[in-house]
Amino acid sequence: MAHNAHESRPAREKRAAALASFVAAALMSLLKLIAGLLTGSLGMLSEAAHSGIDSAASLLTLLSVRVADKPADADHPYGHGKIENVSAFVQTFFMVGSAAWITMEAVTRLLRRVEPVRLSGWLYAVLLLSMAVDITRAIKLRRTAKRHGSQALAADATHFITDVFTSIAVLLGLLAVWLGRRYNIAWLDYSDSIAALVVAAVIVSIAWRLARPTVDQLLDVVPEPERLRIIHELNHVPGVLSVDRVRLRRSGARFYADVSLGMARTLTFERSEQLARDATRAVHRVLPHTDVVVHPRPRASHAESIFDRVRAVAARHNLSVHDLSVQDFDGGLRAEQHLEVSETMPLNQAHDFVSRIEAEILRECPELTHVLTHIESEPAEIQHPEIVDRPEAIEQRLRATAATFGEVCDVHDVTVRRIGEHTYVSCHCTLPDEMPMAQVHSVITDIEGKFKNESPGVTRVFIHPEPATDNQR
Repeated sequence: MAHNAHESRPAREKRAAALASFVAAALMSLLKLIAGLLTGSLGMLSEAAHSGIDSAASLLTLLSVRVADKPADADHPYGHGKIENVSAFVQTFFMVGSAAWITMEAVTRLLRRVEPVRLSGWLYAVLLLSMAVDITRAIKLRRTAKRHGSQALAADATHFITDVFTSIAVLLGLLAVWLGRRYNIAWLDYSDSIAALVVAAVIVSIAWRLARPTVDQLLDVVPEPERLRIIHELNHVPGVLSVDRVRLRRSGARFYADVSLGMARTLTFERSEQLARDATRAVHRVLPHTDVVVHPRPRASHAESIFDRVRAVAARHNLSVHDLSVQDFDGGLRAEQHLEVSETMPLNQAHDFVSRIEAEILRECPELTHVLTHIESEPAEIQHPEIVDRPEAIEQRLRATAATFGEVCDVHDVTVRRIGEHTYVSCHCTLPDEMPMAQVHSVITDIEGKFKNESPGVTRVFIHPEPATDNQR
């Protein structure tokens, strides 16, 4: 009961439709069997056999939709939806088996004179009732199958549609037998067997049409128009450079898409994740509710500058470049950069490592003639600074140095600390709002250099620039 309470509405609708079709098929099969045995009509017996097989198929459908709606698990990462495809495939064998039996029995009756059919109003009443039930159930099943994408229910609907046509064929055969006896036309007595052959032919035809899409889905065949539409949508996602691969598979009513997309290698991880979400929405425009996995593949875009390509090489080695500059010397380009390596790495290893990166940059950027790298150490430990004696004197010298630069509006939040034998000074420096960053960097670098020249004991200076309006709040 607890399971049913938490069952989804689509699952309940599919199961109710499958159960109703099983009950209907079983009752019709029993009525046709009784009528066929009482009258000796091969057409009616063939209908009984057909409906009996439909009953077994409906039971299989009921079991398959119950399993298909189970969620994915460790052993079935794509869910259990393909059980519906297996169910539909097995049902085609049921249909072909019934057609083979009906054909053999009909041929036997045509070649050998058998006891004639005992006509009765029961035959016509059962056939008309069967047709009414079949039409009602086929409409209900087809609507439910279309709404929830259930191939098993669609196959069951096909069975009931088949029953309608075969019932019409049997009804016409029995009417022909009645006319033959009424007007003494002896050969019309074979109409019942001929009607049975028509039933068998219809069953085989519909079984073939049902088997083809079922096998395609079992083999993960995806219609080419849907795949091409997905590729078209992905190619129009801003930021996607190329669609390298699109793989689709279907499990029950749910599609699974595995797409590989070329993206600019300079993108941040967060931006690539945004593009993956955009790509997922593009797939959903073609196949809603598809489970999409996006594999980003770094690509060099046409808009990349030489700076982007140098940084891309460093990024491949999980390094960040700063203070990167490119100069034109006598028609040749020279790059200078700062890279940080672990502070525990020996110089020979650091030099070899950086040399390999420089060689890789030259291969990536053939227009460069030379790469010069300033190797810095990357801190690997948390530092514990100490308070410096008389920090006021150092702060006053820093303020005096900054005052010699006309662009500086203010210096505040000055901090002086000592770590071992080294003295570190940091501060916030207020500059005009409209000053370009290139000029900001130049002013700060000049202040740092001049202050260190005037204060030999200071090892490093950190200056954080701020806009003037920020300090007026």
